[in-house]
Amino acid sequence: MEPPDPRNLVPPGRTAPFSVFVGLVLLLAVLLSVGPLVSFAGTLPDLPAAFWTMAVLAVACDARPFLPPGRRPSSSAVFPSTCFIFAILLGWGLGPAVAVQAVAVLVSGARMRHAPWRVAFNAGQYACSLAAAYAVTRLGPGGIFDAGGLGWTDIAAIGGAGVAWFVVNYGLVTTAVRLRFGERWWPNARHGLPFELLSTGSLLLLAPVLVTAARASSALVPLVLVPLFAVYRMARLTVEQHQLAALDPLTGLPNRKALLSEVNEQVHRHAERAARGAPGARLALLLIDLDRFKNVNDALGHAVGDRLLVEVSARLTDVVPASDLVVRLGGDEFAIVMTGVDDVTQARALADQVVRVLAEPVPLDGLPLDVGGSIGIALYPEHGEDFATLMRHADVAMYDAKHRNDTVAVYTAESDHNSAERLGLLADLRRVLDAGAAGRSAVPDAPGDAPVARDGVRDGDTAPVARDGDAAPVVRGGDGAALTTSVVRQPGGGRWFRRRHRPPVVASDDELIARIVTGADPILRRTARPADPAALPGEPWSGPVGAHRPGDEGTPSAGAAFGGDPAGDAGEITMYYQPQIAIATGEVVGVEALLRWRHPRRGMVDPEELIRVAEQSAVMRLLTRRVVDDVVEQLAKWSAAGLGLRAALNVSVRDLHTGEIADQIADRLTRYGVAPERLQLEITEGALMADPRRVLTTITRLHRIGVGIALDDFGTGYSSLQHLRRLPLSEVKVDRSFVLGMTEDSDDAAIVRSTIELGKALGLRVVAEGVEDEKTWRMLHAAGCDAAQGWFYARPMPAEELVAWLGRYRPVRPLGGHDEPDVPRRSPR
Repeated sequence: MEPPDPRNLVPPGRTAPFSVFVGLVLLLAVLLSVGPLVSFAGTLPDLPAAFWTMAVLAVACDARPFLPPGRRPSSSAVFPSTCFIFAILLGWGLGPAVAVQAVAVLVSGARMRHAPWRVAFNAGQYACSLAAAYAVTRLGPGGIFDAGGLGWTDIAAIGGAGVAWFVVNYGLVTTAVRLRFGERWWPNARHGLPFELLSTGSLLLLAPVLVTAARASSALVPLVLVPLFAVYRMARLTVEQHQLAALDPLTGLPNRKALLSEVNEQVHRHAERAARGAPGARLALLLIDLDRFKNVNDALGHAVGDRLLVEVSARLTDVVPASDLVVRLGGDEFAIVMTGVDDVTQARALADQVVRVLAEPVPLDGLPLDVGGSIGIALYPEHGEDFATLMRHADVAMYDAKHRNDTVAVYTAESDHNSAERLGLLADLRRVLDAGAAGRSAVPDAPGDAPVARDGVRDGDTAPVARDGDAAPVVRGGDGAALTTSVVRQPGGGRWFRRRHRPPVVASDDELIARIVTGADPILRRTARPADPAALPGEPWSGPVGAHRPGDEGTPSAGAAFGGDPAGDAGEITMYYQPQIAIATGEVVGVEALLRWRHPRRGMVDPEELIRVAEQSAVMRLLTRRVVDDVVEQLAKWSAAGLGLRAALNVSVRDLHTGEIADQIADRLTRYGVAPERLQLEITEGALMADPRRVLTTITRLHRIGVGIALDDFGTGYSSLQHLRRLPLSEVKVDRSFVLGMTEDSDDAAIVRSTIELGKALGLRVVAEGVEDEKTWRMLHAAGCDAAQGWFYARPMPAEELVAWLGRYRPVRPLGGHDEPDVPRRSPR
């Protein structure tokens, strides 16, 4: 059963003011019309045939008003009687016009099922409008058509009367709407004003022509029906074309244009329901995407794909109630507009029915085709109050369902990875990268302003560090003074201990190097007595030698020690480096380069969010170029300083697909004079699965250059053993999710041991991520793991802070044999 027209109802709480307004309008209409109507009753026998002809045509036309497309018949119908009644007003006065208008309103009200109060209000509103127009005509020199020809004053009076009729009529209607529906009246009134001006204004301007024709002969009056009928037919053809334009030609379902119109209409209706406090005040938009439709198109051709879409549309039409709308958006996307919803469970129930219908195979040419679908749900008003917002949020939910391998998902803000905030973050990231590229291009390549070592690496940019055999690192200041630490082993084996040789206080012209040297030794730190004690690192701690010291995360970098920001200027991209330690010897064998970005408003941006935002656009290419440039340049600086570290960096799926990264790395290694074996790329199994053939081509090119390839997050992807067999790998990294739990979970410990044994059997170096405590460190040593990284050793840090850390770090290795600590066992499953 079709629900009643909401415009026949008054929302709760607004009945009193609205009823008062309607009463005032009716009272005013009666006061204005009673005199002219009494006079009209006495002149009935004397009225000419032209009057009766116009009166009959006015009533007949209102029995079938013109309904424009996409509008409610109760509010936006065009009544051709307007031209006849206005002509009667101009030719015979107010009384006859009000009488004919009242009869026409009764006929149209019965035809369109208006409530009695609304019929009465319409009659009163038209009476007031006609009275205002008649008053304007009386301001002229006399009767407009009394003297034969029309002068300029007569034409002005007719135009003024038409304007008065429209202003009063439209003003009364919009005031009534405002009293009933509150603040929502003005957008609707403004939206409908151009249409009302065009349609009603044209009919009002036709009235003087009718009066002029009636003066010549009443037989000419019906002729006006010919142009009206022609206009009506043209409008009908326009409506039909409009309807055809709103249909999908393949399935016969409404298309995106129809969806836009329907959602806008239903949003208005449901807003009225919410204002009345009526049930079913929510609207649900369900967006459907077929899961395996592309496979059908590729394997069987587009003709079979089209037949499949027709069958899917028929199934959707069968399962969706007739009161709801099924739409084909294009390709393999469909949408459902569900009206009268109380909560999201109803929308989910319909979505589950659709999923079950789509899960059934579609037999075509004897071949059962299995497609299935993913559905995203957005609810009005919780998830949006307009078409664009609801559509975008339903699309977000649909892709969330696909990513989670689910069938139905309701929109949540957490799953919206393309929000305005993230788009702004992407724009900021591009701006930062463009600024960085401009800054690099502004740096002169030719030497002359400072000594340059090895292809433009300035001598003194970082604190030089060197290793002499088993000796500890030597950090040299700008004047050549050295801080040395001897590493001595106890006689007969056992623990390592340190013997410091106190050097003179460094008097370096390079303040950065001086502060690094001073901060590396507590004796020098006390001797220096800085004005700001907080500017230097804290006292050494008594934990395991070489392990991560609590509070290091708060230790300012050398740049921060004299006022700089450790992450660079606000909005600057920076590379942090986390040491990788050989477990057996305790030596630093390399670092992993990690991307950091301190946003001017958001602070330090989460690296995972940063990559997720960048990978969705071409900004990822700029970001990769920046990372490669920074890491290779840093390797060159470390080489010039005598520090032979290997650096590993992560690359994205987009980088491996294009293959451009191989050319870029080869160019940068040559430009900075860095040996290829000093650089290592870490790839994930997810990147391999995206397009194995193209990824393998890129990796092979990098391997031929001499760059090492490490398989990151090993064990969390698919086909791991196949990757180990096929790819030119030099290293596998055990995922931190296994390493973190190996001391508490026997299964995690078994996975880590098996991975280490497998890697060694294949001749690969094995690195464990996420080493955060001594117990895990010892278990990895017992399992024979080659290297490890994690907070047990050090957090990621900027390059200059890494140099200071290396000055403090002393190699340490586990004591005793390879006995593995006890690991709690899981309870039987």
